[in-house]
Amino acid sequence: MPLRYKLDILQALKDAGYNSTRIRKEKLIGQATLQQLRKGELVSWKTIETICQLLGCQPGDIVEYVEERNG
Repeated sequence: MPLRYKLDILQALKDAGYNSTRIRKEKLIGQATLQQLRKGELVSWKTIETICQLLGCQPGDIVEYVEERNG
């Protein structure tokens, strides 16, 4: 997959004071989306927007494009 996360998003959220319990309690990110993040799967732009708001960052701080080489 050419897009990947540049950082451990859940750890970054935890470092910013947003552990899984708080995220669920405040309904910031849904449980299914948290599971996607745990697995390193890409999430919606709306979720990226929420993460950027919580971490005070830009999408480019979270995801990067890595060209796949065939062969």
